Amino acid sequence: MAEQSGERTQDATPHRRKQAREQGQVARSQDLGSAVLLVCGIGAIMMLGPMLASPMVALMRDQLGGEAWLVMDHDMAVHQWWRILAIVSWALLPLLGLFALLAFLSQLFQVGFLFLPDKVAPDLSRINVLSGFRRLFSVTSAARLGFGVFKVLIVGTVAGVSVYLDSERIMEMIALELPQLTLELIDILLWTALKVGAALLILALLDYAFQRWKLEEDIKMTTQEVREEMKNLQGDPQVAARRRAVQRQLVLNRLASAVPQADVVVTNPTELAVAIKYDAESMLAPVVVAKGAGLIAQRIRRLALEHGIPIMERKPLAQALYREVDVNHPVPSQQFAAVAEVLAYVYQLQGKTLPTPPPAA
Repeated sequence: MAEQSGERTQDATPHRRKQAREQGQVARSQDLGSAVLLVCGIGAIMMLGPMLASPMVALMRDQLGGEAWLVMDHDMAVHQWWRILAIVSWALLPLLGLFALLAFLSQLFQVGFLFLPDKVAPDLSRINVLSGFRRLFSVTSAARLGFGVFKVLIVGTVAGVSVYLDSERIMEMIALELPQLTLELIDILLWTALKVGAALLILALLDYAFQRWKLEEDIKMTTQEVREEMKNLQGDPQVAARRRAVQRQLVLNRLASAVPQADVVVTNPTELAVAIKYDAESMLAPVVVAKGAGLIAQRIRRLALEHGIPIMERKPLAQALYREVDVNHPVPSQQFAAVAEVLAYVYQLQGKTLPTPPPAA
């Protein structure tokens, strides 16, 4: 029924996955990168905060205190500007560089290296009012809205619980001096933000898992689509089957004419079969007239039995001849002795004398 109704029940093939990726159809959570940046950024600030704050505090003291500037001309303003820029850059650039690296790695984790110039090109359909309304009131937009409301509830719950657990600590801050009060507030805010970020990270990972599942469902194929893809990539299966049948018949026809001319068939005993012919008057060495493995080997043995050709089991010799010698090629000199022994035995069984090759001219 699924095949007749065209339901997508087949997993996507590698070719289909490649096409989807080239079209930008990948599993990606828009919140995962932001959640990673939030959690790692807060963690970095908590660990590196004193080191980052020291130059900034020194800069504020220098700018807001100290001696007054009695003269402020162009050169003085430019000098102060570059000085402030150097101090701020030295303090913040490592942290900003870490954020950029985390953003890159979070996207790389989700989609890998993917360059889609078509997605960068202007798309006039994006400014179509009707299409915009369809996207705005679509099921996907409703799902995103629902997930967004759920995230707000989770963030509010986590933040509220975190502040509630620190309520006694907050009440004790009334007696603190301003510097200590500021440090305590910063500590509470950072830990609360870290807990919120952890909750958002968990939600983002769940969203990423859902996006992967949704992608797998979206790129599934019908049975007919799988067949059409196989036909386009590998050719028509029926034509390929007919081609293999013709090739198999040609091999069998060649065996039917070559094996009856052989003097002996050497086997492995069942996996390999090699038919050898030797004519001392016309050949300098025995020739392999047919060889095969599996079904072809069975066919060679059957033809040998039908025509009374002796079958000898010689495993090492059969393996060496099958591996090293092509059909209608002479036996190599390394196998002369073993082949001569087999031929001598066969001729002895038949009451014949092993022919000797004519002397070389």
